[in-house]
Amino acid sequence: MKVVILAGGLGTRLSEETKLIPKPMVEIGGKPILWHIMKIYSHFGFNEFIVLTGYKSHIIKDYFVHYYQQYSDITVDMLNNSVEIHKIETEPWRVTMLYTGQDTMTGGRIKKAQKYIGNEPFLLTYGDGVADIDLDKLIASHKQSGKYVTMTAVQPTGRFGALVIKDDNMITSFMEKPKGDEAWVNGGFFVCQPEVFDYIPEGDNVVFERAPLENLARTHQLNAYKHEGFWRPMDTLKDKNDLTEMWQNGTAPWAVWNKELSCV
Repeated sequence: MKVVILAGGLGTRLSEETKLIPKPMVEIGGKPILWHIMKIYSHFGFNEFIVLTGYKSHIIKDYFVHYYQQYSDITVDMLNNSVEIHKIETEPWRVTMLYTGQDTMTGGRIKKAQKYIGNEPFLLTYGDGVADIDLDKLIASHKQSGKYVTMTAVQPTGRFGALVIKDDNMITSFMEKPKGDEAWVNGGFFVCQPEVFDYIPEGDNVVFERAPLENLARTHQLNAYKHEGFWRPMDTLKDKNDLTEMWQNGTAPWAVWNKELSCV
């Protein structure tokens, strides 16, 4: 399955970092959070990515175009105008970067990726959140449910939209940012059938988390995978600093590809 990553937002709540770079390129331990997210998927064998860009998209494109140069040992011979690469550190990734518009909303971005995804199931997530999620279990839950979309549900301390989930894990309603804490909320990390595109109308102003997900819930096509482990979005400078501290201290639970860092 292809992995679709929403990476085009402005990141206004992290303006200290995003004045110069897009939010997915804000670094945790010297690597963009986008890299961390892709490493999670790659650990489970998913290496084909479609990155939906917008704000300062050229920075994301430049990062991947010059990826091997950034993490390899090189000698630049300016007299002979040549570059010698001594050691190449790279990933087994195929990355499509799709510019979906400066101000396009999440639903509009996903709709524009339809022709690149094709008529097949795909994985979807946001470019600003990490988790120690077991993607194999997430996909198994999706297949067992028979629904068009499976959303990873998490329980943060507050601030986010809430889901109403029945005993059979079927989501019956989706509400953005209600009052109250400790509810199950949208943690990203979706599995989608191609039928999801029938729920996303054309237009740059379509917000995936509103009508599309609400209608999927209303028609009983939205499954929940309850993730009770680590999950953290990078919404604020404090979030960024907390994630960086975990990484530097060797206690980064989301680093499932690195046992030393993922052990708390």
